[in-house]
Amino acid sequence: MATSIAAGSSNLHFKEMVCRGQGCRQTSRVSGVAFQRFVHQQPSWLCGSKFLQVKRCNISCSPLNVNSKPLKTVNASCLRDGTTKYFDFAVIGSGVAGLRYALEVAKQGTVAVITKAEPHESNTNYAQGGVSAVLCPSDSVENHMRDTIVAGAYLCDDETVRVVCTEGPDRIRELIAMGASFDHGEDGNLHLAREGGHSHHRIVHAADMTGREIERALLEAVINDPNIFMFEHHFAIDLLTSQDGSDTVCHGVDTLNTETQEVIRFISKVTLLASGGAGHIYPTTTNPPVATGDGMAMAHRAQAVISNMEFVQFHPTALADEGLPITPSKTRENAFLITEAVRGDGGILYNLSMERFMPLYDEREELAPRDVVARSIDDQLKKRNEKYVLLDISHKPREKILSHFPNIAAECLQYGLDITRQPIPVVPAAHYMCGGVRAGLQGETNVRGLYVAGEVACTGLHGANRLASNSLLEALVFARRAVQPSIDHMKGSKLDQNASDWWDRPVPVSVGRDVLGKIVRSTREVRKELQSIMWEYVGIVRSTTRLNTAEQRIGELELRWEAYLFQQGWEPNMVGLEACEMRNLFCCAKLVVSSALARHESRGLHYTIDFPNVEESKRLPTIIFPCSTVNNSTWSSRQLHKQHK
Repeated sequence: MATSIAAGSSNLHFKEMVCRGQGCRQTSRVSGVAFQRFVHQQPSWLCGSKFLQVKRCNISCSPLNVNSKPLKTVNASCLRDGTTKYFDFAVIGSGVAGLRYALEVAKQGTVAVITKAEPHESNTNYAQGGVSAVLCPSDSVENHMRDTIVAGAYLCDDETVRVVCTEGPDRIRELIAMGASFDHGEDGNLHLAREGGHSHHRIVHAADMTGREIERALLEAVINDPNIFMFEHHFAIDLLTSQDGSDTVCHGVDTLNTETQEVIRFISKVTLLASGGAGHIYPTTTNPPVATGDGMAMAHRAQAVISNMEFVQFHPTALADEGLPITPSKTRENAFLITEAVRGDGGILYNLSMERFMPLYDEREELAPRDVVARSIDDQLKKRNEKYVLLDISHKPREKILSHFPNIAAECLQYGLDITRQPIPVVPAAHYMCGGVRAGLQGETNVRGLYVAGEVACTGLHGANRLASNSLLEALVFARRAVQPSIDHMKGSKLDQNASDWWDRPVPVSVGRDVLGKIVRSTREVRKELQSIMWEYVGIVRSTTRLNTAEQRIGELELRWEAYLFQQGWEPNMVGLEACEMRNLFCCAKLVVSSALARHESRGLHYTIDFPNVEESKRLPTIIFPCSTVNNSTWSSRQLHKQHK
């Protein structure tokens, strides 16, 4: 793969490439790049032809053309039996982005919503804080834009920011019209909260369970739509792609039904990737267990452009179980989030000596953006050799605390902690990937027929750090913006009933129960080791030496794991849930490390002690563009199907 700091806030031009071993890392030699705030250059999706190479990389990249020639022959039909299913639209993921998109495109064709677990098991469902939108007369789109760009360390794509902040209020009104119920104040208007990094009250919320309420409303509408078919417990393995000249074309996705262990192939005219993030590359994350970076890894293997993967947001305040009066009996699969809104409502951070520390780090104190707060907590923990800090909201009226944060209060009370009287033990946890699959203003990618929305996408909205409550907003806006080009593409496309035969089909694992048990146990240990490496060497504060160590250790761990797999009788085309998740975790971890090594400055969520300052010349997105000679020496780097010639 090629890693580059690209010239221009939304261009994919490359300037210099250094290829090492079997992968390529690009470094930037860009001069005279001017940045004008709120001025946009349209994404060109074109690769520059000038770069220095140590090893030949035959990069193929062409302009995206949604209206290019249609796929082959015969009309689409929707088959709901057998191992191949044909749909107009395939949606991978059942969070806010996937469901909102499905409801719109279903007006024009058949839709498969493919979800890894239960439909509600998504990052959306765990989002506590709310959705940010300009709904107050004293606020403005310009204020929201400014807050987003400042939080994003001036790396945001200006036109994307303008589009999202402008269209956001309408997306909220649509949710309300669909039956989503948000909190209202005594005056009857929506109650708008304020969170870190926001200059105004603009967070629409449903107590501290906003994501759950949005998911409920969307799922209810989806279930009642006769054109939408939900496929639960279908794990997406790899996108089905072909080459049309220099273009890569997406035709659907292979999945594993994790209940029947059947491989089910979905052939579709249009595919939306809305599969969420990759929080589980770290040992502690607020993400649900399904967030193993499947979409990012699949897209990378399918030759999609990846961007800004070094910017991993650590939420400053996840519940620190070891600080609770009653320790939970078993380790959580995902950390319990203490929403930003607690600090927005006046919560104060203390170290274990009850010393308030945020004023030492930032004049915005507890209302500083997340990257600042997370680094400040990390610094306190390291300096004081402590495991957690304290977040105190108990000085506020009891009734207000319980009405605003009923879910948090109930969770803490289970373990003997009354948040109306005692401070909450908190620690940073991996929370959100600001990077992902590079998307244009309609959610389009450089792979024809493939659109992205939600956390899996990198639209340029978040820049180097996401502003609180902008994630659900981005998902809603881009899910809606992807609709019309998707419909246009669908209407100009045909499905070939023989398309399923274009690729070899992956096969469910068949190595015997005892051997499979050994493989699963080994894979779980490898997963823990990868997570430990990422936290130790690619965490909140980084260095070049530590990143290089991570790169080496991850590479060695991956090769050792794959060797063990194949020694046990695993075949390259075999699929099983734990192993396929592991290959995706390896893929995403490597993307994060490569991107971090390419950025020689500290900006937003990427802080390195070797380059501690912000460099104006480096205010450019990081781009990972896979070469045709992409590093496919490892199992995680290869698509599991082979296309027939």
